[in-house]
Formats: sequence, C-alpha cells, structure tokens
Amino acid sequence: MTPPPSSTGKRRVELPEDVVLGLEDRMKGSSFESVDVFIAFVLARLLESPGPGAFSEEDERLLKERLRSLGYID
Repeated sequence: MTPPPSSTGKRRVELPEDVVLGLEDRMKGSSFESVDVFIAFVLARLLESPGPGAFSEEDERLLKERLRSLGYID
C-alpha cells in the first residue's frame, strides 16, 4: 500500500549514493539548487512527454529483471 503524502504534498524517495553523486556531477553549472529540485524537474518533464501509456510485456520483464539484479525486488 502506498503511504499518504505528507502535509507538504511531498514524498521521500531513496536513491543509491552513486546515482546521487552522478546527478550532482551532471547538474554542475546549472541553476538547480539541489538534487531534489533537479530530479523533480526531470521527472515532471518525463510526464509531459507523450509516450506509450504502459510498458510492453518485454519492457516489464526487463525492468523486473534489472530491479531483481540490483536487489530491489525478490
């Protein structure tokens, strides 16, 4: 079950340290004040882009395989 959003309308997301370090490196010289702001911007842009509404069965299988190999799912 998904927890309800906080009173600020935000949720917490945990990312691997190497991903955060890569994002910090990528956003150097930009006007983004934090990794959080950068991630929110990128995800909002992703949602604006038209694209398929759902993963294909093959996409879903590959995604689950990748998440399993990273230890996020069993």
